[in-house]
Amino acid sequence: MIENNLKRCREELEMTQKELGNVFGVSDSTVRGWENAYDTMPLKKLVKFCNQFNYSVDFVLALTKQNKKYSDNIKLDKIKIGKKLKELRKKEHVSQQVMADKCSIARSTYSHYEMGLSLITTLTLYTICKNFKISIDEFLR
Repeated sequence: MIENNLKRCREELEMTQKELGNVFGVSDSTVRGWENAYDTMPLKKLVKFCNQFNYSVDFVLALTKQNKKYSDNIKLDKIKIGKKLKELRKKEHVSQQVMADKCSIARSTYSHYEMGLSLITTLTLYTICKNFKISIDEFLR
C-alpha cells in the first residue's frame, strides 16, 4: 500500500470526496479508499488529477514533501514507459525476474510493462521508483 497526500491535496482544493469522485467518475467511498491507502489510485486517474490540479505525482504519492509544479502535463505512453523500464533495468544490470520480484509481480506481467503491452500500475511504478530512488514525475516525462 502507498501512503499518500491525496486527502491533503483534496482539502487544499476545498473539495469533498464526493466532488473529487465526480471528477473521476467514481464514488466517494472509492476516493476514501485511495486517501486511506486501502486501495491504490489507478495511474491514469492519478496522472489526470496531477495534471488537472497542478500537483506532482511524487508529492501526491508522498515521495517528496514539497509539490513541484511542472509547466507541462504528463502524457501516459505505455511504449515510452516500457522503454524507460528496460533502460533502467539494463542500467542496473538486473533481469526482468529481479525487477518482477522487487515489485512482487509475475515476470510475465513485468515483461508486458516493459514491452509496452500494458500500462504499468501505480503500485508497481511506485515500487520501482522508490527502490531505485528516482522521481516518478521525471520517469513519466
